[in-house]
Amino acid sequence: MTYDPGHITGAMVAARIERRWTAISIGIIALLIVMAAYAGIHQAVMPQPRVETADPRTLHIAGEFIESNLGSAVEPDGSVTVRAVGQQYSFTPQCIVVPADTPITIRATSADVVHGFLIEHSNVNTMLVPGYISTIATRFATPSERVMPCHEFCGAGHEGMWGRIKVIDKATFMKLAADRRRMTCVAQ
Repeated sequence: MTYDPGHITGAMVAARIERRWTAISIGIIALLIVMAAYAGIHQAVMPQPRVETADPRTLHIAGEFIESNLGSAVEPDGSVTVRAVGQQYSFTPQCIVVPADTPITIRATSADVVHGFLIEHSNVNTMLVPGYISTIATRFATPSERVMPCHEFCGAGHEGMWGRIKVIDKATFMKLAADRRRMTCVAQ
């Protein structure tokens, strides 16, 4: 065997590069562990800023979600608030009427199990969890009719849990709302 100084130097360089990449990999893994731990601890000590609750046993009897308070209502500032309840296997109200080009706040909850609340072709996509109130803001640009399916499996009748939302002209809505406290498709 002959001694080759270039071979030893090449092996030393390769070993040094491998140690460097090993250190970088370990550093990245350590950073990810620290970030995950920080996020978990931060979430545990800093809960959501506003969590609203509702007793699912008394939803239809007392409070914000009684039957006569469900549907669309015009607020003093001109915006519209929609209140709805999901229960196996329907939404109440089944059909919601809202005006086009108006700020809309949807407040909804569940009376029994977790339901999905989705309005097609909009930013509305949330979960309805028993005991909690889900609030989402939206706006519909033009009059249309959209479907509102439950997208979370809620039991054997889940596939039939659909609602509708009718977006009508703002002037027409305001004229109809002047006569009624709450608006639904049935009350139209």
